[in-house]
Order: sequence, then C-alpha cells, then structure tokens
Amino acid sequence: MAFNLHTPETAPNASKDQLIQSEKSFGWIPNLHAVLAEAPVVLEAYKSLHTLFQRSSFNNDELTVVWQVINYENQCHYCLPAHTAIAHMMKVDQSIIDALHTGQPLSDNKLDALRNTTLALVRNRGKLSQEEVQAFHDAGYGNQQLLEILLGIAQKTISNYTNHLANTPVDEAFAEYQS
Repeated sequence: MAFNLHTPETAPNASKDQLIQSEKSFGWIPNLHAVLAEAPVVLEAYKSLHTLFQRSSFNNDELTVVWQVINYENQCHYCLPAHTAIAHMMKVDQSIIDALHTGQPLSDNKLDALRNTTLALVRNRGKLSQEEVQAFHDAGYGNQQLLEILLGIAQKTISNYTNHLANTPVDEAFAEYQS
C-alpha cells in the first residue's frame, strides 16, 4: 500500500498543526513530513529529535557530519540530498559537504574522528571497542558527544527508514543534490 503525502487538509487531526508549522518554517511541506503525518506521534517525535539534536554541543559542521554519515550509510535517497541542501544553508564548507555526500574521509582530523565514530556506532549497533572510544576522546570529544551521536542516530533512523518504506519523493528544493 502506497504512503500518502499529506497536506493539512488530508492529514489526521493530530498532524494538521504540525504540517502547518512545517510549511511556515520551510515555505512548503517537506515530503518527509507529509509522509510522517500519517502517524502524528512519529512526526512529532521526528521534529522533536531534530530540534533537540540541533541543541546538542555540536556545531553546524559536526551536526552535518553525524547526519550525513548516517544518511550515506543507510543509503537514504531522500535525506542525503536534503541534508546536503541544509548543509549549504548552514554555511558548511564545500569540501566537507562533498566528502560526506560521497562517503569519503574528511581532511579535518577531529571531524574525521566524529565521522568514524558515527559510522562505527551505526554499523555496530552502538557497540564500540575501547580503541574506538579512545580515538574519539583523543580527538577532543567526550562521553557527552558519544551520547549526542545516539540522538542523531535516533532522528535519522526515523527519517531514513521512513523514506525506505515510503520511497519518499525528493522535494524540488533538494533535487539538485541527488546523486
């Protein structure tokens, strides 16, 4: 059964206000939000996790690293171009954007340690070796940031998996960043 791309007029009552807020924030309703509106609590959870992750200790470059490593590893056809566009809006350096979009190492050692740790957490379902934890700490991060990566993983799990299930169409605003 195909997933609906809801509007405020077609969405369940509990999603209507959330979609209206999305439209105010973006100028349109992102297709991911339109799909998630089918389950109002899931749309609310996704948006809440997104807001909370942005309040973490990570700067814009670091947020982008975590998001894009997860998007790339999960092969999310929607989130990879969406977060590429978002990275441009966040003024992330083009070399970082390009490397993350193609799954390449980063030239900045600290950011690359974040990339490697995020990738290991996703691939190993949250399990890291002592050596991996030490390398993360040696790069200048702490346990707070380890836990904050998990917040990013929670957010991206909802969006990546939703987009796989729904085959969410990429929004026109993000289309130029498709691979």
